[in-house]
Amino acid sequence: MQAWLSASPFFILSTYSHLGIDCSPRGDLPGQTLRILDDHTLAIPDRRGNNRIDTLRNLMSDPRVGLIFMVPGVDEAVRIKGTATLSVNPSLIDSFTPDGMAPPATVILINVVEAYVQNARAIRTAQLWDASTYADARNLPDSAMLSNNVDHQSPQP
Repeated sequence: MQAWLSASPFFILSTYSHLGIDCSPRGDLPGQTLRILDDHTLAIPDRRGNNRIDTLRNLMSDPRVGLIFMVPGVDEAVRIKGTATLSVNPSLIDSFTPDGMAPPATVILINVVEAYVQNARAIRTAQLWDASTYADARNLPDSAMLSNNVDHQSPQP
């Protein structure tokens, strides 16, 4: 499973708070998405993105996380449940700073509690990796239009 995770360039990180669940897509080049520190610990760089801190804020109040890792062209996914802590250790941050890239703000350390391979049925049925089924992006609203039509208020506790 470690080799499979190391090949994954994309995953979704779910966190929790009193406001609800937040799912954050994360991606990087394979091998830079995460680092396996030992049999139960993953290190994930918190790269600068859309300047939202939902994930970090949620982890401060509730360390539980769920992750789904995907490898393009592979119908299975790996699901992980665990707990997270934040690290600002300079040497760990520097280790996630390849030439020309900005350093991550923090590194999220995941203590893996449970890991398993997800059945391939959903990805296979969705034909996720079949380019002939891809939507024509020209027919979809762009992100600016979507952002203008979303209610940005957080749910009340």
